[in-house]
Amino acid sequence: MNNNGDNPRSKLVIASNNAGKIREFRELLSPFGFDVVSMKEAGFSKEIAEDGETFEENAHIKARAVFEATGIPTIADDSGLEIDFLNGAPGVYSARYAGENATDKERCEKVLEEMHGVAKELRDARFVCSIYFIFDDEDEYSVRGEVCGYIGDELVGDNGFGYDPIFMLDDDESMATISSEEKNKISHRAKAFEQLSVILKEKFS
Repeated sequence: MNNNGDNPRSKLVIASNNAGKIREFRELLSPFGFDVVSMKEAGFSKEIAEDGETFEENAHIKARAVFEATGIPTIADDSGLEIDFLNGAPGVYSARYAGENATDKERCEKVLEEMHGVAKELRDARFVCSIYFIFDDEDEYSVRGEVCGYIGDELVGDNGFGYDPIFMLDDDESMATISSEEKNKISHRAKAFEQLSVILKEKFS
């Protein structure tokens, strides 16, 4: 394994430059004492072709690319929205569902347009998160978390990012109306991280 820095194991790279995702992972990883950095902060600037057919495959592709380039323990996740009425779409294409350079609002609006007029009982959806962790050449782990809800009729709430404003937890709350503390308890990423945390506690506690 390449060793970048005096103690590469004190660092952990999140294979992303998404500010919202980095913030969530920093909060979730804070008990373990890692110096959590983004790909950019780790000196990785290459484009990664996320051409897997599942969230698990894409998470593995990203983690492997960053780990091999930096030699630093790496966590990658691939997450997205699955809507039953759309046969699981946007799925692995969640980030680029409305085009490569679309904003979060534009992605939400595209889904709302496609779901226009669909009855509530047919609007079931789930957020899925697959996390892939490469600690070193011998230790690799894959975990998955889901949270179920339904697609609302409009954007609700200003917190969160991605599809959070249209993902309803109940009639009054979307994923974008709850606090970050609450989200970190119930989200798909939090549920996947619960499984990963068991692994981390065995290694670092």
